[in-house]
Amino acid sequence: MIRHRSVRWALVALGMLLAVNGYAAEKQAPAHASKPKGVPRAPAVGVIQTGLEPKAVDLLKAASSRLAAAHSMSFTAVISYENPSTLGPPLLYSVKNEVMLQRPDKLRVIIPADGPASEFYYDGKNMVAYAPAEKLVATGAAPPTIDGALKAAYDSAAIYFPFSDLIVADPYGDIAADLKTVFYIGQSKVVGGTTTDMVAYVSDTVFAQIWIGADDKLPRRIRAVYRDDPSRLRHDMELSNWQLDVAIPADAFKAPTEGAKPIEFARPDPQIPAELRPEPPGKGAAKSKSTKGQ
Repeated sequence: MIRHRSVRWALVALGMLLAVNGYAAEKQAPAHASKPKGVPRAPAVGVIQTGLEPKAVDLLKAASSRLAAAHSMSFTAVISYENPSTLGPPLLYSVKNEVMLQRPDKLRVIIPADGPASEFYYDGKNMVAYAPAEKLVATGAAPPTIDGALKAAYDSAAIYFPFSDLIVADPYGDIAADLKTVFYIGQSKVVGGTTTDMVAYVSDTVFAQIWIGADDKLPRRIRAVYRDDPSRLRHDMELSNWQLDVAIPADAFKAPTEGAKPIEFARPDPQIPAELRPEPPGKGAAKSKSTKGQ
């Protein structure tokens, strides 16, 4: 990412890191790649057959209940996502997130790698986005719940975490509204170092597969393809180091921002200087008419 000297573009660097953990990187149009002869094209995804298999729904609800019942929790989320390359096949990027929360109003997300480090803190009143290497900090007012803070962070500064569905007050309720298909796949003894139950769920927007611990009902992996993505790029999240209902230090949600330069807590959208903005419709004509009469 090319850096700009202004505060606004400093926020772009910070906001883009925190907002989407790299998901908002500009996509390059893939170059045409020749297809080997004799290899059939993958069929287009058609209309999804609806159906909610009870066993699969029960597993999703059990995982949701386990997470929602935890007063506090911490876990590690390693998020890998594909991004188009100029050669055609996508490249894979990964981002590590160290997550800690305390219900109903405390959240901390530390992103140490890959890419520049960044941190997010929410203490029930304020949310703080912090870039430790650049010593930049953005602070904004926040609602009194984690769910509200996540929405406010996205609406005001484009900050989004791919694991948000796991930390809201009702994880199943967050995805249930537009579920079209849910079915049980089977068990795995490979993912997460334990036995997991595999479930697929489909909505109007996503096709996802989740691995849920057979004994503890904790999610160990989620793999998703977004249905409006013509490239069918894959997003993968590995979840580990789960700790539920553990004691958390009182200062865990206080951002260590001493000496950092304050910047605006706002969306990292490019801003067009006033002198370069196009004139409103009709204004130019009126100005020409006025000039002509002089």
